Amino acid sequence: MALPVETFFLHPDAEGTLQQQIQQMIAQGILTGRFGTGEKLPSTRSLARHLGISRITVTIAYTELLANDYLTSKGRSGYYVSENAPAPPQFTPAENTPDAVDWARAIGQRFSGGVTPVKPQDWGKYRYPFIYGQADPSLFDHANWRLCALQALGQRDFTALTTDYYDQDDPKLIEFIARHSLPRRGISARPEQILITLGAQNALWLTAQVLLTQRRRAALEDPCYPALRDILTQSRCHVSPVQVDQEGLIPDAIPDDTDVIFTTPSHQCPTTATMPMARRRALLDRARALDALIVEDDYEFEMSFLKSPSPSLKSLDQDGRVIYVGSFSKSLFPGLRLGYLVGSEPFIREARALRASVLRHPPGHIQRTAAYFLSLGHYDALVRRMSNTLHGRRTVMEDAIKANGLQIAGRGAYGGSSFWMRAPDHICTGDLAMRLRAKSVLIEPGAPFFNGDAPPQNYYRLAYSSIPSTQIAAGIAHVAQEIHRMG
Repeated sequence: MALPVETFFLHPDAEGTLQQQIQQMIAQGILTGRFGTGEKLPSTRSLARHLGISRITVTIAYTELLANDYLTSKGRSGYYVSENAPAPPQFTPAENTPDAVDWARAIGQRFSGGVTPVKPQDWGKYRYPFIYGQADPSLFDHANWRLCALQALGQRDFTALTTDYYDQDDPKLIEFIARHSLPRRGISARPEQILITLGAQNALWLTAQVLLTQRRRAALEDPCYPALRDILTQSRCHVSPVQVDQEGLIPDAIPDDTDVIFTTPSHQCPTTATMPMARRRALLDRARALDALIVEDDYEFEMSFLKSPSPSLKSLDQDGRVIYVGSFSKSLFPGLRLGYLVGSEPFIREARALRASVLRHPPGHIQRTAAYFLSLGHYDALVRRMSNTLHGRRTVMEDAIKANGLQIAGRGAYGGSSFWMRAPDHICTGDLAMRLRAKSVLIEPGAPFFNGDAPPQNYYRLAYSSIPSTQIAAGIAHVAQEIHRMG
């Protein structure tokens, strides 16, 4: 007896091609035991009619399942669940019962409860997504990334794909960073001074673990990147927030007993302030006087489209006290999770050993794909395209902000991809964000970026990296109107 055709349906939110959706639907039915061994599937004609799709699509899906031994074909009789198909689990899951463990007592160290903002996963469905750091599908070079990924899967790169690097990295990617990426920031480094990480945040975590103890003090910017504050809190070191101004971190405000200084000089996070040369030299002098180290997070230097980027702190460092954090995730796509650390050999050696004990190394296929994408010129072309587009969007947004009477609190002189905004003092931008969501507008409340138990509530961030220019003016008008209503 054939399985009822009504058993099969396509989920409206399913991903992949129709062929892939049919394969997944049938494979899951077999793996969960809904479709038993020897059961007959509906004919390709009847299933295609039921689903409202082409018969050839169903036929191709069945053929693929046949090749993978999920199905078997019996002459003119049709398709059946194969006897060699993976068997469903032979156990009955236990009903959920309360734990007998006192987890409040059992957990030795807590990592949850940080204030790092959580961005909605469905941000792309909003009409006005002023959300920071997400990939714009209209700008990304899908075709060439796919070709590079396929090239990295080829027989020639089999070793790079499958080898266990242990504590090492893809030499092609390291070579490109050393010869191309770092010289653009004025940095010269040997391979032994470079370490690939799973994004900039992983690089910051490795750095904090290697450099900080419960007796040492870290200085960080206020406001700052919230995830960095979470990392430093978890490290149990002493943390000193240092206020920023229109030129970034203030060197003279750094406490005298500071051991490590964390800073974002190219585009301060979140105010977008760019640290001028005089301030950079003053920061290096202050670190030298304190015998402190500097961790330079250069997360967005590629987006310096208003002026040429200033030299990195690392390039000005004569003492080897600056550790440089770079990232490809910001300029390519955040899901890539690929960044790098550059520092003196003794530091990189320890960071490499820590990385190896936690995750060994980032996936070889991702590293080799990125190496091809970078070395073949696709990355630079993408950055130029993104810079031109973001420059145009910034101009449109700046005009819209001015026309609607909104206040910019931080204005990056070199570019970036966002504006740091200030609402009237009585406005809670957390409430504002919730009200705007109902109008399909996404903004980022500013409170999580500040240190302390009573952060200011009237700041917010507007990003233009993921919203088309044609939507900006209307979205800004919605923000202004809602602030007016709350006033």
